[in-house]
Amino acid sequence: MSESVSGTRGEVVAVIPARGGSKGVPRKNLRRVGGVPLVARAITAARETASIDRVVVSTDDAEIGAVAEEWGAQVVARPVNLAGDTATSESALLHTLDALAATGVETDILVFLQATSPFIDPRDLERAIGLVRDRSFDSVFSAIETYGFLWSADASGTARGINHEPSTRPRRQDREPHYLETGAFYVMRSLGFHGARHRFFGRVGVVEVAERSAIEIDTEEQLVMASAIAPLLHGVGGQPGSIDAIAVVTDFDGVHTDDTATTDVEGRETVRVSRSDGMGVAELRRAGIPVLILSTETNPVVSARARKLRVDVRQGVDDKAAALIEWAAEIGVPLASVAYVGNDINDLACLNLVGWPVAVPDAHPLVLAAARVVLTRAGGDGAVRELSDRVLRSLVPIERQKT
Repeated sequence: MSESVSGTRGEVVAVIPARGGSKGVPRKNLRRVGGVPLVARAITAARETASIDRVVVSTDDAEIGAVAEEWGAQVVARPVNLAGDTATSESALLHTLDALAATGVETDILVFLQATSPFIDPRDLERAIGLVRDRSFDSVFSAIETYGFLWSADASGTARGINHEPSTRPRRQDREPHYLETGAFYVMRSLGFHGARHRFFGRVGVVEVAERSAIEIDTEEQLVMASAIAPLLHGVGGQPGSIDAIAVVTDFDGVHTDDTATTDVEGRETVRVSRSDGMGVAELRRAGIPVLILSTETNPVVSARARKLRVDVRQGVDDKAAALIEWAAEIGVPLASVAYVGNDINDLACLNLVGWPVAVPDAHPLVLAAARVVLTRAGGDGAVRELSDRVLRSLVPIERQKT
């Protein structure tokens, strides 16, 4: 909670505008980076920021709304007239604040996040909120420092220096830096925003962020770049090294096994599995974590292994995604809380449904690209045990529930 101008205790509210339409990148807010939908990455960054009391997604799209709720955000339905290509972010923010006020929620500090920035650091959000809360600034924004020489060109193509005199080329250390907005977040006093009806008003400050976190996705190429960068940066959600899931689903071949099989003269198959995987699954069951083996093939080996592990199994499944959705609904677990581990392209549909898409290290390149986590142990060599250990590690109590 934060002290409002009126002296009452207003909330620090994060609002993420996320409309369904997008021309440059279709369904952009639901596209995944590092195995996580863009809107979910923004939600997670906000929920991991201790000073934020409430996380709200403003959307006109039912699917985005459902994903937002699964990842712990409150949803405010945005009217169609505020969701077109010409609608401003400010209009969505004002509508959301008014909708919250109508339910008795007073907002003191507004944190405006954009889902198109996938690498928002909660520590940067904390710094920004602090600068507004202590009244150093009325409005602050994320930016990177730049010493770049900027130019413009007129109708004839003739270039003109904007932030420098072209006839003088000072050294970097002799120049004053400029700041380039990243578009990731803006933090401001709600009352001032209502008056100005714009994100910049009063005394405006800058929160400098790391350049590696400054990518903004407006094109397919930028989405590819962000996906390449994601494994190199700290993942969103959970504690380092943990997988914060409450249900586990695995493929069989290439996950429980090394993806090879031996056949005898009668055509009977044998496969190689890891005993440590069995212990890992037993620990999951003891912790109350449901486990399902999901396979497209019907094979006595799969049935035998599932019986030994005492877990659910569904095999001979043509549509693995539909089977996954059905099973999750039966046990009452949202897909955002499911970890699915796979190794090949027939796992992609499932990986793109869950909150924790996981790949074994020798998985198909498309599976590796879709994964939020890539295990270090191979299938048949402890991959399931590693998954189990990382899921169990997340059960250590951590403060993660936000209103």
